[in-house]
Amino acid sequence: MHPEHVDVLIVGAGLSGIGAACRLRTEHPGRSVAILEAREASGGTWDLFRYPGIRSDSDMFTFGFKWRHWEGDVALADGASILEYLRSVAEEYGVDRLIRYRHRVVSASWDSATDRWTVEVDRDGETVTLTTSFLWGCGGYYDYDEGYTPQFPGREDFRGTVVHPQHWPEDLDYTGKKVVVIGSGATAVTLVPAMSQAGAEHVTMLQRSPTYILSLPGRDPVAIRLHRLPSRLRYQIVRWKAILLAVATYQLAQRRPAFVKKVIRAGVAKQLPAGMDVDTHFKPAYDPWDQRLCFVPDGDLFKALRSGRASVVTDHIDTFTENGIRLRSGEELEADVIVTATGLKLKAMGGVELSVDGQPVKMPETLTYKALMLSDVPNFVFTIGYTNASWTLKADLVADFVCRLLAHMDEHGVRRAVAPRDPSVGEEQLISFTSGYIQRALDELPKQGDREPWKLRQNYLKDLRAINRLPVDDGVLTFR
Repeated sequence: MHPEHVDVLIVGAGLSGIGAACRLRTEHPGRSVAILEAREASGGTWDLFRYPGIRSDSDMFTFGFKWRHWEGDVALADGASILEYLRSVAEEYGVDRLIRYRHRVVSASWDSATDRWTVEVDRDGETVTLTTSFLWGCGGYYDYDEGYTPQFPGREDFRGTVVHPQHWPEDLDYTGKKVVVIGSGATAVTLVPAMSQAGAEHVTMLQRSPTYILSLPGRDPVAIRLHRLPSRLRYQIVRWKAILLAVATYQLAQRRPAFVKKVIRAGVAKQLPAGMDVDTHFKPAYDPWDQRLCFVPDGDLFKALRSGRASVVTDHIDTFTENGIRLRSGEELEADVIVTATGLKLKAMGGVELSVDGQPVKMPETLTYKALMLSDVPNFVFTIGYTNASWTLKADLVADFVCRLLAHMDEHGVRRAVAPRDPSVGEEQLISFTSGYIQRALDELPKQGDREPWKLRQNYLKDLRAINRLPVDDGVLTFR
């Protein structure tokens, strides 16, 4: 009995996978498509994370799909609203019926004799085999099963509750309790105001080092002013405003980091409680955008600090104790609940083992073509969003490219597209961020090249041309 065959197989039913399938339904309605999702629900990140206050750290006018507008004027939306948006889009395009839940892809092997992928899937402990002509990885880049938690001395001595935001207990009651949130990234700066407003006695953000934090309006002021315009026109104006502002801010930070530091510091200083040391708690040792900036809607973190319901401590952990955390300075933070907002674990290509004609694909030995294909791996595309802008800007570009690629293959009667490795192209890190979760995984990730099209600039305006304006048959991709 032959395994089931689908024309395009998408791995992951989160934002990227839903967007990919919608675009295929629109541009290639004659192709059969299936989405394999390891979990029991769609939505990816926005279904997995359930911690208090979860929200987008990118504006919704670029985080929403360009072809399916985000309605309203809310700029930084909560997780429930984003999940509702994604599932409504999936239902509207009929993509919800393409998702097969509890299907975890284990391996995929390419056979050049048949120009097909054979995909091994774990379905509730049973092995299922499918074949596909085109494989599209949309599972993101982090491990859904496990977050990153350092080894904290004395953790077993702590008599309270320790939780990681990636596995938030539904029954966790922190009302009237002292909470310590370890971390200073996007998750921590979201948790602190949310938990302080939801009844915690006091919430302390314990950070080893500061992060750049900017306050943004929760509702986009331009969208509010243009509310009388037709929805489509208003959306385009607000979206391009957001894109251009993000690109300009990043470029300014790269070229004049001292100036951007000064501007960010001034904004923070205005919102802190009187007497709080700005430089101790809000002056990072790195330049802006060497790591991702944190955005807080309407300054909610700073409001929590001014209210006295929250505080920031910058120090190193010596050990957990029975009643909390002792710091290297000797100070002890009392806690009933400790939240380890210490980051993600990266997992390249969702942990799927790839092979080509019997040879394993070793990720660190591959180069990425336009940051969406792997060298010498045919008919395979992956979606990884931007680190310095909205994830979806890049996901939309990848989806557009795949639709163009498939149309080109149809037009020319070819069944295989591959980017052969050019030995003259030098290697660089795929992601240049200094964030811990990136640095811990560099040895497991593919590389990018030192020139186009093996190198992507992390600039949407340039990538718009490089990915979707230049010809598909660019002299680098080869076809059979």
